[in-house]
Amino acid sequence: MICGICGERMKVVYHVRAERRVPDYVCDGRTVNDPQPICQWISGKDVDEAVGELLLEVVTPVAVEVTLAVQQELQARWDEVERLRKEQVERARYEAELAQRRYMRVDPDNRLVADTLEADWNRKLRALQEAQKEYEQQRQKDGMAMDEELRSRLHTLATDFPRLWRDPNTPDRERKRLAHLLLEDVTLIKREQLLIHIRFPGGATRTLQLPRPRRATVTQASVVTEVDRLLDHHPPGAIANILNSRGMLSGYGNPFTGRMIAHMRIEYGLKSRFERLRAKGMLTLDEMAQRLSVCTKQLKAWRDVGLLRAHLCNDKNEYLYEDPGSEPPRSLSFSRQSRHHLSNRQCRSHAFQRAETLQGKNGLSCRARLCLRF
Repeated sequence: MICGICGERMKVVYHVRAERRVPDYVCDGRTVNDPQPICQWISGKDVDEAVGELLLEVVTPVAVEVTLAVQQELQARWDEVERLRKEQVERARYEAELAQRRYMRVDPDNRLVADTLEADWNRKLRALQEAQKEYEQQRQKDGMAMDEELRSRLHTLATDFPRLWRDPNTPDRERKRLAHLLLEDVTLIKREQLLIHIRFPGGATRTLQLPRPRRATVTQASVVTEVDRLLDHHPPGAIANILNSRGMLSGYGNPFTGRMIAHMRIEYGLKSRFERLRAKGMLTLDEMAQRLSVCTKQLKAWRDVGLLRAHLCNDKNEYLYEDPGSEPPRSLSFSRQSRHHLSNRQCRSHAFQRAETLQGKNGLSCRARLCLRF
């Protein structure tokens, strides 16, 4: 399977539905090196059925008979080309033998003529060797004639193929092998309709159009509404835990996971938590570091002790930060050199006073402020 959007190979992901394993085709080729959304996520049930019906249509006794007739015509042409190549080899051999006889008849005392005839003989021998090599290579490439036993086996395959393909006892891996022998590749494009471009060995192509696939089961509207509401306050992983604690289940009757919540958001067009927080004017770590002219490590320290309000935006432990306004946190209110000349008691007293001031303004604990100072 090839993604018709980015051209990457698509992965297959299996799900058990109604005690049967069903594939989904996923293209995440663009997420290997850069964090972009997946190109396509396509339910494979309808795709597999459509391609299977096409193979049953193609692999028939009549189609095999036509193929054999074309093969026979090609074989006749190959035989003619082989005859011409063989004549070319015989002509090169005759010229080499003629050059040899001329060389053998020359007077040994006439060295100039002998050298010329010897060089001509060597040149004809090289031409004969190249002609023979090309003849053998082309003969192996073209193949041998199709015998009656092979024709009989192909007819048997065309007759047994529908029964083998439709047999429920046939393992999926065997169907994969059959499809691999009969198909070159399949390109999928999900737009208003699902386009399936099928390429056969030899260059023949077919295009199928299917209705846009829909999920076999639909998540309850109340669950989607609740996920939309929870995205204002929690990342996908936390939402999954909340829904599971309430006893809610997915459309397939399984507990929720963060990945399922992320797919549900894409499927139903919900805004991500990152987009919602950005719409409120929150800043990334780098933007906040530039805003306050401090390093990111200092920002994380302020966030951990509560001096900066930050919100978890995804399951990768990444935060977006509220703008602190006109009174952002500062580094040490007095220089390290000044603190060096103070006693430990004076230093602690100064820190407590500073912490109490901040507690009154921002609701911070003295312990949190002291963690930052010491």
